[in-house]
Amino acid sequence: MGKNKGGNVPKHVAIIMDGNGRWARKRVMPRFMGHRQGVKALKSAVRYASNQGIATLTVYAFSTENWQRPQEEVTFLLDLMNKTFVQEIDELFRENVRIVLVGDRESVSPEILEVWDSAEKRTAENTGLTLNVAFNYGARQELVKATQLIAEKVLTGEMNLGDITSDCISESLYTAHSPDPDLIIRTGGEMRLSNFLLWQAAYSEIVVMDVLWPDFNEKHFSHALDEYSQRERRFGKVPVKE
Repeated sequence: MGKNKGGNVPKHVAIIMDGNGRWARKRVMPRFMGHRQGVKALKSAVRYASNQGIATLTVYAFSTENWQRPQEEVTFLLDLMNKTFVQEIDELFRENVRIVLVGDRESVSPEILEVWDSAEKRTAENTGLTLNVAFNYGARQELVKATQLIAEKVLTGEMNLGDITSDCISESLYTAHSPDPDLIIRTGGEMRLSNFLLWQAAYSEIVVMDVLWPDFNEKHFSHALDEYSQRERRFGKVPVKE
């Protein structure tokens, strides 16, 4: 599929990839089949975003709350993500994609961290699409960590209270290397952010789609971009007069 018709392409798109479990349930399949099919949808979305000239794609892969799922499902998800990046890293490297882990690194196992570190180092110099993978991510936890980091700098005299600004907070988040998302897409039809990019989403356009994530394809992505291109982003200001 070619370039999006709308012409106004967002620099940063974030996706809440919801619906793997429901996709599998509708087909009387185990949930892991939905997750496996969801990886195929992700590969297609990364390729499409890159082709559209989108600079940053952030995907919500595994939240801090996901650890509360049944252990068998958690184990499968972790294994699937590890295998996916091991298997796909060569192609991602060839496609000039830069991979960045966005989330809490302190509470994941050394084995998982080794896979992420390897993917990040391998693609660190790539200049194409930045793929932020939100893994072990929770926006409230992210804000707590940022607050602790800033407070520590104030206590040590590295910063003054007056130095704390919105930019300072943004620069202390996991996503400091990326601009705020212009567009957030949520599949599965649910109307909530689910603890995803709460600070960064302040002025993001949001498109909620009924399609379940494993069925998400270039046509759906294009539709979301078309809808985005038709919106007037005001950032709290009054509408532009015609």
